[in-house]
Amino acid sequence: MSKKLYDYMEINDLKDMLKKTRELYGERLAYKIKIEEGKYKTFTHNEVRNMIDALGTALINLGLKNKRIAVIGENRYEWEIAYLSIVCGTGIVVPLDKSLPENELESLIQRSEIEAIFYTDKHAKYIERIRYSEKNKLKHLISMEIDKHTEGVYSQKELIEVGKKLLKEGNREFIDAEINPDEMSIMLFTSGTTSASKVVALSHRNICSNLMDIASVLDVTSDDTFLSVLPIHHVFECTVGFLFSLYKGAKTVFCDGIRHIVNNLNEYQVTVMACVPAIYERIFKIIRTKLEKEGKLEEILENEEKYKDYPMQNKKEIFKEIHDMLGGKIKLFISGAAALDNKIEEKYRLLGLNLVQGYGLTETSPVVGVGSNKYYRIGSIGKSVPSLETKVVDKNSEGIGELIVKGPSVMLGYYKDEKATKEAIQDGWFYTGDLAKIDEDGYIFICGRKKSVIVLKNGKNIFPEEMENLVNKIEGVKESFVFGKQLSEDKEDIKINVKIVFDREVVKDVYKVKTDEEIYNYLLGEIKKINKTMPSYKAIRGMLLTEEPLIKTTTNKIKRQANLDAIKKSKNKISR
Repeated sequence: MSKKLYDYMEINDLKDMLKKTRELYGERLAYKIKIEEGKYKTFTHNEVRNMIDALGTALINLGLKNKRIAVIGENRYEWEIAYLSIVCGTGIVVPLDKSLPENELESLIQRSEIEAIFYTDKHAKYIERIRYSEKNKLKHLISMEIDKHTEGVYSQKELIEVGKKLLKEGNREFIDAEINPDEMSIMLFTSGTTSASKVVALSHRNICSNLMDIASVLDVTSDDTFLSVLPIHHVFECTVGFLFSLYKGAKTVFCDGIRHIVNNLNEYQVTVMACVPAIYERIFKIIRTKLEKEGKLEEILENEEKYKDYPMQNKKEIFKEIHDMLGGKIKLFISGAAALDNKIEEKYRLLGLNLVQGYGLTETSPVVGVGSNKYYRIGSIGKSVPSLETKVVDKNSEGIGELIVKGPSVMLGYYKDEKATKEAIQDGWFYTGDLAKIDEDGYIFICGRKKSVIVLKNGKNIFPEEMENLVNKIEGVKESFVFGKQLSEDKEDIKINVKIVFDREVVKDVYKVKTDEEIYNYLLGEIKKINKTMPSYKAIRGMLLTEEPLIKTTTNKIKRQANLDAIKKSKNKISR
């Protein structure tokens, strides 16, 4: 468990957070929004809180007190205003995945019994179709983008103006609404098909305890600028990006798209970003390519080795040129949602870029552990945050077992699923389903998902994620899927195989190969090189190639069973 490193503000609920932070940071900028190239509009923390009060007042005036209200759309300040206007005095907020197809979205709207929904233009057509279904309770449609109410659709902008008028007339229903910090206020769907996805019930106390924990271990202040990149419905971005930025009185800016991240880091002088490993790998490649083109790579590599033991602040000055490529202000990069390659992590830190790993789950609001300036170890997700207890149970001979968690940020349970809740939470401990080991100093190392472990005949455990990280480093490999294949009638006679998604153009260019057979043989040779670096029982014995992406959830996690089913149907060495 981490010790508290920084002072933080005690908050009872999100409404309390907005009130206390308004007093501290009211005149500071909360958002900087790009209207067009070179033109921006800004909102102070005072203005943001005024919009939340007005919108919440208007929602209650529509008869939505204690109702369930969904929010769906791209990352934008209107999404955040809507979320807080719901959860801070109106009803229960239901963030929905913006990438869901219409049939799945309709199913979730029905399951969550929502009566109103905020949405962007991208979702307008099918939201307006869904409203007419007799299977759901949807009554009110609220557009984040239109300026005026139209037939059957409210404008969020106009509702804010209506709310301002009601407030002037003395309506205090939203402002005076009391929050029960221990009841369900947020409903989050886990990834998966709509029928299989669970609904995680979270409270204000869950979220607020996590905000205070994060604040106590990370050096973030009101002077910081957050770049919002990850889908905002996901609890990692929602808590660590959106809510944490408001809690600290910081400024939030929005990414123009994955291709524009480096430009946005420069444009907005970003200091803090929470993102996934793939983004940090992309940024690293951009830096490396630029250095190669300028003929500076060799010198940088020599300096990495020369100054590797220097403090981070000194490295920042030594490698100022590289920091300037990213805007020159980066203070903290947080990586989460998947395992970060140790070599990428180490490279960033050699350059004085403070990249740390975090780990969490929807069910834990989400952060369980995160690296910090003081508590840091390559490959680790740091120590558990101060209010959480963690331990590993059912350990094997290597000290690896299931990670379990106890504390105030653990969910209330799975909504309307008592059986799943009892399986997940036992004696107050939440069973994460993730395998981990904790070293003698309390640093947590995540090894993989319990369900995805491949157990060999000799009793050895193979963690597919570990193997996939190695395969993914092969140039021309986009992604990979490691699986066990039964070789005989003996169900325990399993050998390790891999399915590789490759980039044909890159492979042809790098390896100077042309035919499918040549591509297959060359990549097989790269796999054999990997095999030589590990014990024989871990060796990959078979390989499939494809140019089709793996089957994944909307949060970009590999669906292992679905991919196994697809492999069983495929008989070709290379599929397209």
